[in-house]
Amino acid sequence: MRRYETIYILRPTMSEEEVNAVIENTNAILTTDGGQVISLDKWGLRTLAYLIKKESQGYYVFCDYATAPANVSEMERKFRIDEAVMKYMTIKLADSITDEGIDAARGEYEAAIAAAAEAEEDAEKQEEEKTDSTKKVTEEKTEKAAEATKATAATEETKATE
Repeated sequence: MRRYETIYILRPTMSEEEVNAVIENTNAILTTDGGQVISLDKWGLRTLAYLIKKESQGYYVFCDYATAPANVSEMERKFRIDEAVMKYMTIKLADSITDEGIDAARGEYEAAIAAAAEAEEDAEKQEEEKTDSTKKVTEEKTEKAAEATKATAATEETKATE
C-alpha cells in the first residue's frame, strides 16, 4: 500500500446527504483490498479563487489514506465521470506504508486536532481576559471622571456660597 492525500471540490448546490453519499462512495473505493482512511476532513463551503465549471464556491473535502494504486485510479475515474465533483488533486505521500505507520499517522492527526482545540481555548481565554481588563479600565476611568465631576461641583458650590 501507498500513502496518498486527496482534496476534492464538490458542487455548492449539493445537499448534505448528497455530499455524504459522494464521500461514502469514495471511501468505499479506497478501503477495498485492505485500504484504510487515515483522516477525513470536511472543510465545508469556501469561495474559489477562480470560477470552476461556472461556480464561484465549492465544498472542500480533504482525505488522507493508504491504499493500492489501482484504487486511486478507480477513484479518479469516478471523479471524472461524476458531475458533482468539480475538481480534485491527489498527491502520493509515501511509496509504502505499514499498519504501524498508519496507526502513527492517525495518532499524529489526533494529536494535531487536540493541539488545535487547546490553542483555540487559550485564544478564547486571552480574549476574555482582554475584555475583562478593558472593562476594568473603563470602570476606573468612569469612577475618576465621576470623582472629578464631584470635586468640580463642590468647588463651584464653595465659590457660589462665598
